[in-house]
Amino acid sequence: MIDSGTLGGHMMNDTVILFHGIARTRKSMQKLANFLSGHGFRVVNVGYPSTRFSIGDLVDFVRPEIDGAAKEGGDGRVHFVGYSMGGLIIRAFLRNDRPSNLGRVVMVGTPNNGSQVADFLKGWPLYRKFYGPAGQQLTTDQTAMTQLFGTVDCELGIIAGNRTIDPVSSFIIGLRVPNDGKVSVESTRLDGAAAHIVIAANHTFLPVNRTMWKETLSFLKDGRFTE
Repeated sequence: MIDSGTLGGHMMNDTVILFHGIARTRKSMQKLANFLSGHGFRVVNVGYPSTRFSIGDLVDFVRPEIDGAAKEGGDGRVHFVGYSMGGLIIRAFLRNDRPSNLGRVVMVGTPNNGSQVADFLKGWPLYRKFYGPAGQQLTTDQTAMTQLFGTVDCELGIIAGNRTIDPVSSFIIGLRVPNDGKVSVESTRLDGAAAHIVIAANHTFLPVNRTMWKETLSFLKDGRFTE
């Protein structure tokens, strides 16, 4: 379940833990893992059954791996990077399990305020079957999630996309609303974040977007984006 990167550079004691999105696998984050590893971080690419459980249950599933990765990292800092729902896994984990050596957190295309697309599809049998319990938690009605997420008390950088290749989803979100085809730019925002940036990228391909890689690296190293 864990894929560790190579060590090197002045950040060799720092660990970055990656979380993929719903209905994805850790393979979707492997190119980012290789990129960060090549820039001196120890990288742990976590896989989890994103469509089988609720977000709360998924936190319980990944907790042993996070704890193990943090322990193996020794005295280095532990950073987190989450794509799409992976960012929500991080939020839920940090609410009660903040590591003492927590570094920085980057969320990429994360629907922090839910997705209108999930609102539209949540009652469809195929959507319910394919995306499972967690898919039902991605709606814009976040009242049931207040106990799952805490306030931001870490260095958080958020990357949103504003390009779409899905006209149907964009119509659902709103034709005049900047979005990445799945999540509106506004939905990615979160009070307390240190930085927020919008890049020309589509939600589906955010994990392999080189601009996203560069901005993620910049925030992990310096606590700010380049643009």
